[in-house]
Order: sequence, then C-alpha cells, then structure tokens
Amino acid sequence: MNLNPPDAIQLSQVISQATAPAFVLGAVAGFVSILTGRMTAVVERIRHLNEIADDERARAHLKADIPRLRRRLDLLNDATRLALASGVCTSLLLVVGFGSAFIRLQHVYGAGILFFVAVALLGVSLFRFGQEVKIGISEADHYR
Repeated sequence: MNLNPPDAIQLSQVISQATAPAFVLGAVAGFVSILTGRMTAVVERIRHLNEIADDERARAHLKADIPRLRRRLDLLNDATRLALASGVCTSLLLVVGFGSAFIRLQHVYGAGILFFVAVALLGVSLFRFGQEVKIGISEADHYR
C-alpha cells in the first residue's frame, strides 16, 4: 500500500468525479428536511386530535382520522430512514473516492456499487413519500 499523496491530476479527477455525489447529497439533505417538516405536521395533528374529549360530540368524529395519520407517519418515517441511508451511502462514496486517491487504488467498482445503492435507496424513499402524499391528499383530509 502506497501512502504517497496523490498527484494533482489524480486529485483533480477525484474532485470532478465527486461533483455528482455532492449534488445528490445536497438533494438528500433537502428531501430529509421536507420529510421531517411533514412528519412534524402529522404528529401535531395527531396530538391535536388526541386532545379532543370523547364526550365532545361535535368534533369526536375527527378522531377516526388517527389511524390514517399514523399510517402517514409510518410512511414518512420509512422514507426518512431510507433517504438518510442514501445520504450515508453517498457520503461513503465520497470518502472512498478521496481515500482511494490517497492510497492510489482504483475505486471504480466500489464507487459504482455505492452510487447504485444510494440512488436505489433514494428511489424507494421517494416511492414511500409518494404513498404518503397520496394518503395526505385524499378526501378524508378535507374535513375538520
């Protein structure tokens, strides 16, 4: 194993290859922010509905929405975990890229696998988010 620092050409190549994962990492961070904002809103709605007294007839029917809200919360939680896992894979991809440049190893296959896994996790996360959005915009959400 050679611990000589990489030359400028090799380092510039790794930096140029790090551009796409860096953008993915930024997108994942923004997406996680959106997911946590939606989770907060759903949790607040559940708390608000739980505060309704059982003997309050005018609004007691609203509590029937709690199981649907819990399903939304589960989907958002899944999407957040998957997006975070995607972010971890993307970060690992950047570390592997720069680390392999410093020890002068080829990282093409490892980087390809990590990028594939990161994008796949993000795709599944987006799918779970889509499921939550579908539930969130259903007709049951329009009464108060």
